[in-house]
Order: sequence, then structure tokens, then C-alpha cells
Amino acid sequence: MQRTAIAAPQWGRFVAHVGRWTLGAMRALGDIATWRSHLVPQMRRLGVDSIPIALFIAVFTGIVLALLSSYIFTGAIPLYFVGALVGKTIMMELGPVLTGMALAGRVGANIAAELGTMKVTEQVDALETLAYDPRSYLAVPRVLAATIMFPVVTAFAVAVGVVAGWITAVNLLDLSTQEFWKGLRQFYQFKDVWFGLLKSASFGAAIALMGCYKGLTALGGAQGVGAATTRAVVLGCESILVLDAFWALVLL
Repeated sequence: MQRTAIAAPQWGRFVAHVGRWTLGAMRALGDIATWRSHLVPQMRRLGVDSIPIALFIAVFTGIVLALLSSYIFTGAIPLYFVGALVGKTIMMELGPVLTGMALAGRVGANIAAELGTMKVTEQVDALETLAYDPRSYLAVPRVLAATIMFPVVTAFAVAVGVVAGWITAVNLLDLSTQEFWKGLRQFYQFKDVWFGLLKSASFGAAIALMGCYKGLTALGGAQGVGAATTRAVVLGCESILVLDAFWALVLL
């Protein structure tokens, strides 16, 4: 009974905290005049600047998938299934998830460190003094930019990963281009594309939200900013795994 009595107020405080942040986020999202001018620069910083690392990961993902699938299929399944496995896996799972994991480190850490530094140096308090809502001015453009740009980055990564798998299959596995694309087309569905892009949009929103939340609640100087940045990356990666399982359960 005592443990239950202690847990109830803690849950109540948690629900109240979530409710305050949700209401504040809704008001911030409605303040279009404040965040509109910051959206495009954040899309460039969080999305366009993240393309090189996403493509780097996609290239080696495609290579490894092609090599491993040929090893698994040898003597049992026709090798043109290499194209099917590479395409399906990259479009639906490894493309969005590996890209999201990499960008959780880059984007989530960037947001948390930037906003955390502003918080501990009292720049956020200065914004409030000037009648700016920190959520509208700082958080909303970052969350929207990540939500919009993550599918774009993932689309580039998926395309490059499939091409890398095709080049690997042709040059290292003695598989013809016609056989590779036969396997890719035979099992391709348009759902494979939008499923991966939808997941990546939710990953972007979760990563940016975690970065903004931990950054705006950072305390304790440089040590607090470091702790907030680390926690933002961890929470971003955990969110990706939870959302990945959620979308698989709901949409498949």
C-alpha cells in the first residue's frame, strides 16, 4: 500500500508534465509567424547537410547485403533473389533504421548541445524576457525540419543502397543486371517505398523532439549540456527502435 501511494503522485506529476509540454507544443505550432522564417535554414542544416553520412552508410549496407544474401542463397535459391532481398530490406528496414540511427547521433546531439548551451548560458531566459516562446522560436522549426527532411535523406540512401547492391552483384557475384532487376521487380510493391518513408518521418520527429526536450531542460553548465546531449542521442535511438516495431505491427 505504501509503495502504491508513493507511485501514484509520481505518475500524476509525469502525466501533468507531459500535458504541459503537449499544450505548449500545440500553442508553439500555431505561432506560425515566429518559426516560419527559421524552417528553411533548419531543413538545410538537419537534412541537406546529413546526406553525405546517410549515403556513406547506404553504400556499404548495399554491398554487405548483396554479399551475404548470395552466401545464404548459394545452392538453394536462384541468385536473382539477391535483388529481391537487397531491395526489400533496404527500402523497408535497413535504409530508414540505419539512416535514423546515424542521424540520431548527428542531428539529436546537435540540437541538444545547441539548445542546452543556450539554456545554461541564459539565452533561453533572454528570449522569454523579449516575449518569445522558446518552443516556437527554437523547437518547432527543428522538429518540423527533421520530420520533413528525414524522408528525403532516406530516399537518397535507399536509392544509393540498391544501386550499390546491384553493382556488387554484377561485379563480384557474376549476376547479370537482368537477373538482379528481375528479382527486384518480382517482389516489389509500392508499399515498400512509402512504408520506409513514413517510418523515417516519424524517426525524424522523435529524434528532434528528444533533442529539443533534453536541450531545453539542461542544467548544470558544461557537464549538464554533455549529459543532456548523451541522453538525447540514447533516447533518439530508443525511440527509433520502438517506432520501428510499432509501424511493423500497425502497417504489416
